[in-house]
Amino acid sequence: MSTGLERIRQMMADHLRKRGVPAVTAWPGEARQEREEPVVVVSLRRCRMGPAGFQNYLGERYDEGSGRWEERYGRRAELVFGLDIYAPERGGGEGIQRTFDALAGALLLGGPEGMDLRELSCGATVRDPGSRRLVRPAEAVCAAWLCAVTDGGGGFTDLELRGVVTG
Repeated sequence: MSTGLERIRQMMADHLRKRGVPAVTAWPGEARQEREEPVVVVSLRRCRMGPAGFQNYLGERYDEGSGRWEERYGRRAELVFGLDIYAPERGGGEGIQRTFDALAGALLLGGPEGMDLRELSCGATVRDPGSRRLVRPAEAVCAAWLCAVTDGGGGFTDLELRGVVTG
């Protein structure tokens, strides 16, 4: 069974790229190409989950595809993304500032589907001695629901990210 968390970093990186912000996920499976422009490196720093109803029960939903009622379970989740911006030293901090402005614009207009942005913060731009690049650490805190559906036999199927109920 999937926990649903393995796709979350990729969802954030895809969301940013669709809005014109160069973004990659941290710790890719293959070698990363050297970039000449600033890039946002997306990681999942923390995931804090809490209860959502008695025994995490959210109710039933009719699945038109299968023609059956499904029981839904879930938990509220607070996701803390690392959105660190890296840039070549020779470009100075101006490229990093432009990239952070674009990042903020992309998230403040709405985060990835199913994620509600609660906070966005950043630190100071510093020289990263390990990579000889400039880096500005940034974080986004998003609220979401991680939901699971039971199959006919009562076993859980794949977990998925669902939108946040606000109100």
